[in-house]
Amino acid sequence: MANTKGKDSVTQIPTNIITGFLGVGKTTAIQKLLSQKPVAERWAVLVNEFGEVGIDSNLFSSANGHKSGVTIRQVPGGCMCCTNGLPMQMALNLLLQESKPHRLLIEPTGLGHPKEVLTILSGEYYREVLNLQATLSLVDARKINDPRYTSNDTFNQQIEIAEVVIANKADLYHSDDFPLLVGYVDENFGLDQKQIYQVRHGAVELEWLARPASEKNQNAYCKVATVNNSSVLPPTLDTPREGFVSADNAGEGFFSRGWIFNPGWQFDPVKLLSLFQGLDVERLKGVFITSEGFIGFNKVDDVVTQLRFNFMPDSRVEVISRRPEIIAGLEKLLLDCRIGSKEPS
Repeated sequence: MANTKGKDSVTQIPTNIITGFLGVGKTTAIQKLLSQKPVAERWAVLVNEFGEVGIDSNLFSSANGHKSGVTIRQVPGGCMCCTNGLPMQMALNLLLQESKPHRLLIEPTGLGHPKEVLTILSGEYYREVLNLQATLSLVDARKINDPRYTSNDTFNQQIEIAEVVIANKADLYHSDDFPLLVGYVDENFGLDQKQIYQVRHGAVELEWLARPASEKNQNAYCKVATVNNSSVLPPTLDTPREGFVSADNAGEGFFSRGWIFNPGWQFDPVKLLSLFQGLDVERLKGVFITSEGFIGFNKVDDVVTQLRFNFMPDSRVEVISRRPEIIAGLEKLLLDCRIGSKEPS
């Protein structure tokens, strides 16, 4: 547990990075962990998303809306450790000042650079503030047969830095998928300092967080990071009072576009589902105010799932694809799913 250092600071906060490639189930896994949080503890979650609009913090907040002791902040717009790590450092400093947590969870984007995140966290400034514990990497073992993943440097970094490798979505595996993953990890990174588990639906165990970080992770991979103590974060997109706003991002061979819609707009959930099922994209995540309530949509591996929420402040969606032409034509299709507007209460 973190130690109090005077009234306004904490030291040695147990800290875990929860990483994994696009669509592997990081958000679900963190929600499972938050459901296991000891009642008396305060936890903080720093979420980084590849897209610019920020979806995950809304999902976390909605899922834990009645759960005290959880503070969530996001850094949208690609890898938070880029630009000398300033977005991550500013967001992290503000989050720690605000929440003074007993545990910190950090979720980098699935297309980010986890070694650079570790470099910042293990730098001199954070040595007394954070107690780096196990890095958890979620992997879909079925992807070991796909060279688009095994040849991707970020995918391999996520496995390399992990003390705990979690083969998520085990209910969808064939008999040889998990053994292939174990063999891949052993051949490329070694199993001496790793534990590998199979889980379904992101069912991560709380006790896995307490495993100590390896000496390599504690001492970083590169140089000691400098830290910016600014209290001003880069601007984020606000909910529009009318119409909608959108923003693009690109990197690592992927393209994203996100939209935030005026909360007075309603959407047809049947049309949305039909649209999303027909899209050839790597990742889609969104929450919508519909004629049937607040509905979340999640698309991974051509499968669209829906979740219902008690409340969402607006409608927003983020799409990630290797093909920019698909994203370019999506805006009109989304607007065609609107069924009218009403003034927000």
